[in-house]
Amino acid sequence: MSASFENRDGTIWMDGALVDWRKAQVHVLTHALHYGSAVFEGERAYGGRIFKSREHAERLRRSGDLLDMPVPYSVEEIMAAKEAVLAANGLTDGYLRVIAWRGAGPEMGVAAAGNPVRMAVAAWEWGAYYGPAKMQGAKLDISRWKRPDPETIPCHAKASGLYMICTMSKHAAQAKGCSDALMFDYRGFVAEATSANVFFVKDGVVHTPLPDAFLNGITRQTVIDLLRDKGVEVRERHILAEELPGFEQCWLTGSAAEITPVAEIGPHRYTVGELTRWVVGAYEAFVRA
Repeated sequence: MSASFENRDGTIWMDGALVDWRKAQVHVLTHALHYGSAVFEGERAYGGRIFKSREHAERLRRSGDLLDMPVPYSVEEIMAAKEAVLAANGLTDGYLRVIAWRGAGPEMGVAAAGNPVRMAVAAWEWGAYYGPAKMQGAKLDISRWKRPDPETIPCHAKASGLYMICTMSKHAAQAKGCSDALMFDYRGFVAEATSANVFFVKDGVVHTPLPDAFLNGITRQTVIDLLRDKGVEVRERHILAEELPGFEQCWLTGSAAEITPVAEIGPHRYTVGELTRWVVGAYEAFVRA
């Protein structure tokens, strides 16, 4: 078992300074701990270059604005902090986690506009998110939880609080021997996995859920561009549960997941076919170009 994330060697950027990993701490009365007032980004570096670093920094700031919690650092400052952490930890390939949160301050209730917004950046080595499923195809459970109506949550923010049902869904999936869970939205349309977008293939056409009730992932957008550049038709649309048996191939996309083939969703089986293998290779080549 790897060391606890609170007890590792390394350096973390926190509120403008590089600090020892073990000293990057917050107070127990931090607002985000009690009320979920935090936004974050998960990113990967390949060969010393952070993939789409600017896009991630821009999204972090947009997420903060959607939570009425402006991130107090510019896009350039966020990007510089990530580069500093990567260098300080001697990493060329690795995963980065950037998080901004409402900290402890003079207020400790639901409203806490007077509390400071803080930010931290950590980085570490992280291999395949789904382990052996990266090559063999992941097995997905079907979650009992739904992605909520956009009128009830800021669904286009990458906000920590929105992952509560994702954690619950993935725990339930792992208890069944699955890698992850597929989630539907409040209308019954296919949405996403707990932390990755989903794609399907039928008769050479790629189908992917329309991101109108969940996050439009940066990796998702990259893969759509790669497919269209290849001349593959991509249809972004609402997908019904009863369509799942009719698809031939399936894969997940995300900064952590990268491109992970899917072999099973509940009772449905999929082939790790030629187009899936092409996407895996094309994405790997693109991020390292």
